Amino acid sequence: MPKVYFNLNDFPSLQNTIITIGTFDGVHKGHRKILQRVNELKSNTNYQSLVFTFDPHPRKVLFPEQKDLKLITTTDEKIELLASTGIDYVLVYPFSKEFADLSSEEYIGRILKEKLGVKKIIIGYDHRFGRNREGNIDTLRQYAAKLDFEVHEISAEDINSINISSSHIRKAIDKGDVEIAADFLGYPFFISGIVTEGKKLGRTIGYPTANIKIMDPDKILPAIGVYAVTVKVGGSDYQGMLNIGTNPTTDTDNKIKIEVNIFDFDKTIYGENIRINFVKRLRDEVKFANLEELKNQLYLDKVNTLKALN
Repeated sequence: MPKVYFNLNDFPSLQNTIITIGTFDGVHKGHRKILQRVNELKSNTNYQSLVFTFDPHPRKVLFPEQKDLKLITTTDEKIELLASTGIDYVLVYPFSKEFADLSSEEYIGRILKEKLGVKKIIIGYDHRFGRNREGNIDTLRQYAAKLDFEVHEISAEDINSINISSSHIRKAIDKGDVEIAADFLGYPFFISGIVTEGKKLGRTIGYPTANIKIMDPDKILPAIGVYAVTVKVGGSDYQGMLNIGTNPTTDTDNKIKIEVNIFDFDKTIYGENIRINFVKRLRDEVKFANLEELKNQLYLDKVNTLKALN
């Protein structure tokens, strides 16, 4: 598990770090290729590896009018995924307008060198930083010799060969293409949330559901519809089917709800945090004429879910 810091003042005084910088939303296959490069450069040295990332997402600060940006991973989820990559340190820097307004010289000298002890930096060919995004990889190279660090470029060819970006993944999730998202991410897209009490209508027709409340309003949700999922509850894994939508057959409030029917499960879990992995989108949400029609469809959904999962 990496050592995680949220404040530059608390960060330890390190002399020889290998740093990569970015938002790392989703920690997808493209990110993992960069992190693998960090680990390769670190091997057989006494250097420390560091991911320098940000919260909130820079776009939320620089373009506050763009209120529709949703994120693949919350900060906690991002840290958890980074932990699986063998990185030594994660610094989640509080991104602000003041930080964005630093000159390139201040950013490289005061933060990267003095505070973070950079010895090698691995950066994308198109990375921009500093006031008015004035800094780029050539700026880093200009300071490298003077400040005694190396710049390692992730080329356009390297990045484009994977053809992955967080924005592509967000679009796939937004459309409900959870299988494509999983292919880009390298793992199933997931959400975590607290189980809350609902109307308990599902149990009256043989399909009890857990209602999920997502705690982070910036977390992206897949398109409205019914999905085959796996569910982690209290350390155990289960299969299930999930609906995201307004429940038009039974509800008139038009509010989006997330409900999961966990197969072969009968425990009371109100207040517990559970994780849901999306495996396949089964169908659109439909308004049925009555509960009997809904029950018949849920039977078919379960059959199709078990086919998708097994």
